[in-house]
Amino acid sequence: MKIAVFSDIQANVPAMEATMAHILDWKPDLVVMNGDLVNRGPLSLPCLDLMEEAQQTYGWIALRGNHEDFVLECASTTAATPVEAEMRQFTDWTSQQLGDRCHKISLWGDHYCLHGQGYPDSWVHITHGTLAGNRYGVLKETPDHILLERIPSDLRIFVTSHTHRPLQRQLGKTHILNVGSAGSPFDGDPRGSYGQLTFHQGEWHTKIVRFDYDRTQANQDFFDSGFIDQGGPIARLLYQEWYRATGFMPQWHRTYREAVLSGEISLSKAVDDFILTLD
Repeated sequence: MKIAVFSDIQANVPAMEATMAHILDWKPDLVVMNGDLVNRGPLSLPCLDLMEEAQQTYGWIALRGNHEDFVLECASTTAATPVEAEMRQFTDWTSQQLGDRCHKISLWGDHYCLHGQGYPDSWVHITHGTLAGNRYGVLKETPDHILLERIPSDLRIFVTSHTHRPLQRQLGKTHILNVGSAGSPFDGDPRGSYGQLTFHQGEWHTKIVRFDYDRTQANQDFFDSGFIDQGGPIARLLYQEWYRATGFMPQWHRTYREAVLSGEISLSKAVDDFILTLD
């Protein structure tokens, strides 16, 4: 049995196309998209089109991540303050691009479980984050005692995403596979990543695959789509994360969020000042 798991395309069509081509060439028995197909990037609707085509043609499975949930929230609620509206402008823009298709995303599950045929003690659990929620991922530095509270017991393999950093680590008898990000890695390597699982003679074997895609076209898409011009100040920071293959949002939040919320500094200036520190 061969299983491919990918995630965090983040509305990146060239990455989605390359991911699909690489996976189809490997010829797995099952493919799971483990959340964050949409948002944070320029072309959510075309990515959704590609995913639905793969579901209909090949039976691929789609799970929700935190960005699917954020899009659904923005599609059904109004920002409480002007500052909140500006901070979530990029996601409001995405929900407008998706329109009625947001309903399709709401039907996706949040986890998928399976075991090797004939081996009921070989359970695999696939979810975007952990049991704590889809915004709680697994990093190299996450302490074991925290993970013991957030990962189901008696698993052979726990497959996760969210952090945009590929990782393999052991937690007791459970092997943890973080498949990284196919469309916007944060480990300094701009290549996409996804996970391959192979079940052979009662044992699971896991592998992280890195692949190239057309970053020149992806870069152009950020600007041609209207994401940069219409997605608000945060869109400029999200672009820098994609371009530099590094996550900056946590640092930005620690440095500027409270000042922005209190009105000490505008969101646009807070983003631009932060970007200046990156060079």
